Amino acid sequence: MNIKGNTVTIEKSAKEVFVFFTDLKNFKEIMPDNIQKFEVDGESFIFGLPGMPEIRLVLKEKTEYSNITLGAASSKLPFTLAADLNEISENKTEIKLNFEGDFNPMMSMMIKKPLTKFVDTLTENIGNL
Repeated sequence: MNIKGNTVTIEKSAKEVFVFFTDLKNFKEIMPDNIQKFEVDGESFIFGLPGMPEIRLVLKEKTEYSNITLGAASSKLPFTLAADLNEISENKTEIKLNFEGDFNPMMSMMIKKPLTKFVDTLTENIGNL
């Protein structure tokens, strides 16, 4: 399953955005308003939303000023959430989120709509940074 977020442009350099995202505690700022739990533990964080199991995301990969990729800590639900950064000018960066998951067809059907809404919310909140 692949869910691509909309591209948003913010008034920050790619370096500023990269530094912001590599500090995992900052992800709380872009989470949905109804978040019930958010805890950072080293290179990972756990979050909980109503009606969903808690999810732990681990910082899997980072390419300076262009990409930050988080992945599920559990192999039961293998997925990644990548933020691709594209610096347009010194103080303007495009950001696009990309969710990739390897789920069975039944699971994909059940979670596609809430995951799409989640990615859209993250993207919208990034645009407000």
